[in-house]
Amino acid sequence: MLKKLYFVFSALFFTVAIYGIITRNYDFNFLMVFFMGLAMLTWGLHEFKQGKKVSGCMFIVAFLLSLFVSIQDFFYRYVFEI
Repeated sequence: MLKKLYFVFSALFFTVAIYGIITRNYDFNFLMVFFMGLAMLTWGLHEFKQGKKVSGCMFIVAFLLSLFVSIQDFFYRYVFEI
């Protein structure tokens, strides 16, 4: 189940990334970072399930960082409109 979620989030990540590259419209970068973070979260949970605690923790820390960055970008872009 985690691998399926990983592939779904990775596909969404690549779709948003390719859209940004083709159209040169980077308004949805926060979604790209968010989906990349969700993919890392599912991979980190998969690593925990296999007993690899160090790499699982690193993936989850990377998810938390990407979650912070995507939320911050969303608020700066759409709420505060800087």
